[in-house]
Amino acid sequence: MNTNQTSPETVTQEPIEWTVENQFANERIDKFITEALEEDISRTLVQQWVKDGHVKVNGKAVKPNYKLSLHDVIALVIPEPQGVELLAENIPLTVVYEDSDVIVINKQRGLVVHPAPGHYSGTLVNALMYHCKDLSGINGELRPGIVHRIDKDTSGLIMSAKNDKAHASLAEQLKAHTVNRKYIALVHGYIQHDQGTIDAPIGRDSHDRKMYTVTEKNSKTAVTHFVVIERFGDFTLVELKLETGRTHQIRVHMKFIGHPLVGDPMYGKSKGMLMDGQALHAAILGFTHPRTGEWMQFEAPIPPDMENLISTIRTT
Repeated sequence: MNTNQTSPETVTQEPIEWTVENQFANERIDKFITEALEEDISRTLVQQWVKDGHVKVNGKAVKPNYKLSLHDVIALVIPEPQGVELLAENIPLTVVYEDSDVIVINKQRGLVVHPAPGHYSGTLVNALMYHCKDLSGINGELRPGIVHRIDKDTSGLIMSAKNDKAHASLAEQLKAHTVNRKYIALVHGYIQHDQGTIDAPIGRDSHDRKMYTVTEKNSKTAVTHFVVIERFGDFTLVELKLETGRTHQIRVHMKFIGHPLVGDPMYGKSKGMLMDGQALHAAILGFTHPRTGEWMQFEAPIPPDMENLISTIRTT
C-alpha cells in the first residue's frame, strides 16, 4: 500500500489518498480505512463516511463492503463534524508565552494535541479552549488554533494561534522552513559522527498502515539535522533540528540510520525502559511574531522522566 497524505503542519480538506498494493487486495474498504488512519476512529464511523460519499475509489463512490483491487486509488475527505460541541476542559497547561496573537505551551508527555472523530475530549485543544477562549478557526471545529503538532508521547514546545491572521503567518513560516524547531532525543547505539543530515523521503509503511518509513513510493521530502550532545556506551544523546515536519519524522529517520529512539513503542525498543513513550523532547521553538515581526525563541528544559532516564543510563 502506498499513500500520499497532507502534511501535519497544516490541516486542509484535501483528500487523503492510498494506492492499494497486493497484500490488501480483496479487503473491505471500511476495514482498510479504519486501520490506515492514524487516529483511533471506529469502523462504524468510517462506514458512515463511505455511505455519505466522502470516500471515492478510482473517482467513484462505493459501498462500505466494497472489496479492494490491486492498484485501486482510494480518496478520503474527512468531513467537518456536524453538531459536535467541543468542551473546554480544565487540563493543566504549562504556558511559556502568551499574548493576544499566539500562545506557546510546554506540552506534557501523554497529552494528545487535537481531537479526532469519536474522541473529542482530553486533548490540548480542550485545554486551550478553557485557558484562552479565543483561538483561530482556520483549521475547523476540531483543531482551533492548531498550527502544527507533536506526537502524544513527545513532550515540549508547541505554538497555537489566537486569530486567523496569526494562524496564516505561522503556517506560512512553517511552510517556508523558517521556524526554528530543535529536539533533544536519547537514541540507541553509539553515533560516531558528531553531526550529520538525514535527507530521506518519508511515506506510509506498506506492511503496517499506522507506521511510516523511508521510501521512494508516494513519499514526501524529509530533512533532519543532528548534532551529538553526549555519548554513553550503547546510547547517544542528540539534538535534532527539523527542516521539514513529516509525521513521525525524527522517529522514522533515527530508525533509518540504525539509532531508534529509546522507549519508542513503534519504531524502537520500549521494553525495559524507565519512561512511558519515546525519549523525545521539543526543546527549542523560534518564530517571527505574526504581528510585531520580532524574532521570538523559547526553550523548555528536559522533563523529569526523560532526565531521570538519561541520568540512569549515564551512571550505569
